Amino acid sequence: MDNKKILAQNKKARHDYFILEGYEAGIELVGTEVKSVKQGKLNLKESYVDIKNGQAYLIGAHISPYEQGNINNKDPLRTRRLLLHKKEIMKLTGQLTEKGLTIVPLEVYMKRNWIKINIAVAEGKKNYDKRNSKLEADAKRKMQRVLKEQNL
Repeated sequence: MDNKKILAQNKKARHDYFILEGYEAGIELVGTEVKSVKQGKLNLKESYVDIKNGQAYLIGAHISPYEQGNINNKDPLRTRRLLLHKKEIMKLTGQLTEKGLTIVPLEVYMKRNWIKINIAVAEGKKNYDKRNSKLEADAKRKMQRVLKEQNL
């Protein structure tokens, strides 16, 4: 079992999308970005993954500048390349051509001193789907509460 330390999560992605298939990728970071990410100063909320020229890119992720950094700090919103196998990129490209599918980042974590990102092919939820998901979660929580009270 791999020990992984979660550095950032995109909780909004699970709320706004149906997650169909997940992938693990590396992120190409430069300079002080690594230190900033290890401190957890990363925001995935409005980010997504796009594929251009046979490469996958993370767009819209905000990595705050490292406080002890100097001129080596990069633009916080710059586009970052994701490290995936060519077969995975080809598969993702095929899935992106389907209507209504997108690729969203779910979480960034450390795995054996490497910074990895979990991305997923996702389909957007409609408002009524979001309401149904919330009702199901509330009902599940209520059932758990009742079962816990009965066991005491």
